[in-house]
Amino acid sequence: MTAEAAARSEKRAVLDPVDRTSEVLFGLVMALTFTATIEVATAGHADVRTMLLGALGCNLAWGLVDGVMFVVTRSVERHRHHSTTRAVQAAAPNDAPRIVAEELPEEWAALLDPADLERLAGRVRALPQSAPPQMTAEDLRGGVAVFLLVLLSTLPVAIPFLLFDRLALAARVSNATALVMLFVIGMRLGYYSGRRPVLVGLTMLVIGVALSATAIRFGG
Repeated sequence: MTAEAAARSEKRAVLDPVDRTSEVLFGLVMALTFTATIEVATAGHADVRTMLLGALGCNLAWGLVDGVMFVVTRSVERHRHHSTTRAVQAAAPNDAPRIVAEELPEEWAALLDPADLERLAGRVRALPQSAPPQMTAEDLRGGVAVFLLVLLSTLPVAIPFLLFDRLALAARVSNATALVMLFVIGMRLGYYSGRRPVLVGLTMLVIGVALSATAIRFGG
């Protein structure tokens, strides 16, 4: 793999498909809690515009919060990895494999025998001492990507209210757009997970509608 290809691969990995799906779903649910509660029969055109601006502002704020928390979470994970590496290097030889096993996902740890864990611990112990990790450009790119996903996922749901004068039509187009988006991101997640895309798409559709209804029910 060339350096250029490696760089492209690293950029693609800033957010994995599950992260992207989660952020788009979050943005859609936030938008639907606004658009689904519009009283089409009584709201004036200006009221709807104001409500949509509120939806965009809400997703702007939460996108910013989510992006910052993504950067914070990445920093915490990297520092935990660093501290675990130091713990393995400082541990007695008999304790190091246990520390490694505790950090592995249960499914992977079950596939390794004691000799495998000892070899892994030995490789960790052979690593050079490193300074505590610092925030990277990749972290910031991920935070910006999260922010944009949450914000931009609102736009397709909001645009029909800006295009159509008939509010009833705008509401139906907006809701249909949201349902299609939920189904599509579910299908993409199905392809990624190796499951039946249509089934996962329908499941995501039901989950999104249920989450929106729950948020509205509790005053979201």
